[in-house]
Amino acid sequence: MRILVISPHADDETLGAGGTLLKYKNQGHNIFWLNVTDMKEEYGYTKERVAERTFEIKSVEKMYGFDKMFNLQLQPAKLDVYEKSYLVQKIASVIEEVKPDTLILPYLYDVHSDHKVVFEASYSSTKAFRFPYVKRILCMEVLSETDYAIPEHLITPNYYIDITPYMQQKIDIMKMYKSEIGEAPFPRSEQNIRGLAQYRGGSANVRYAEAFQIIKMID
Repeated sequence: MRILVISPHADDETLGAGGTLLKYKNQGHNIFWLNVTDMKEEYGYTKERVAERTFEIKSVEKMYGFDKMFNLQLQPAKLDVYEKSYLVQKIASVIEEVKPDTLILPYLYDVHSDHKVVFEASYSSTKAFRFPYVKRILCMEVLSETDYAIPEHLITPNYYIDITPYMQQKIDIMKMYKSEIGEAPFPRSEQNIRGLAQYRGGSANVRYAEAFQIIKMID
C-alpha cells in the first residue's frame, strides 16, 4: 500500500494515526506525510520557536521513517483566508506525486477551522476519474478537535486498527511535540491519548486501537 496522511498541523498525524502509520511502515508499506501549516517568523513566531518547531518536525519525520514528507508551511489558524482553489491545487499536486491508494484525512466536523478546510480541499482532490489510484479515504480522530464536534456530527468509527505493539512508540513520538502535550486533564496528555486508544480497543477486542471513519472504499 501507499498511504498518505494529511495533517492540518504537525501533531495531528500522530494523535490521529500514529500507531497506524508505524504499523504500516513495519509491514513494509510506503508511508507519506503532507503537513499543511507551519510556524514562520512572518506569521509572528519568534526565531527560536520556529527553530524548535522545525527540529520537532524533522525528528518526528525520522522516527516514522516516512518515504517522503511534504510541508506547505501555510499560516496556522488562517487557512480559511486562502482561496480554496489554491489549497486544492497545492494538495492535489502532492497526491499526484505520491499516487496513494489510501488517504488519511482530518474529520470534516472537527472544531478547528483549519481541519475543516483541509478536509474539504483534500476531498476535492480525490475524484475517481482524476485520481483513480485513490481507493480508500479514512477520517482520523484527533483529541481536542474531533471530540468537540456538535452531537449530530460526532465521528462514527467503522474501521479499527490494532496498534497495541505501537502504543508506547506513538506516545514517545507525541512527546517530541513539547508544546502540544501536557498533563491530564489536558486533552493531549499521555493519559488521555492512551485512554482513547484503550477505549477504541475495547470496541475491537484489542488492548489499543485507532478508530477511523471510512469515507470512501473502492474494491
